[in-house]
Amino acid sequence: MDSSDKVGTTQPADWLPLQGIEFNKNTVQCIESGNRFVTDLELKAIAQVLGVTADELLSE
Repeated sequence: MDSSDKVGTTQPADWLPLQGIEFNKNTVQCIESGNRFVTDLELKAIAQVLGVTADELLSE
């Protein structure tokens, strides 16, 4: 995914608690800017929320 593929920071932060992952807008921004790592459980939840596979998120 490139920067043009980014979903707004509010949407994932709102959807992830439904997956048991507590994110806020700042968390999403830190991940997108490379200032925070994503755990395996977070990656799985993010992929489910976005309707893609973890491999798709990790591909360049």
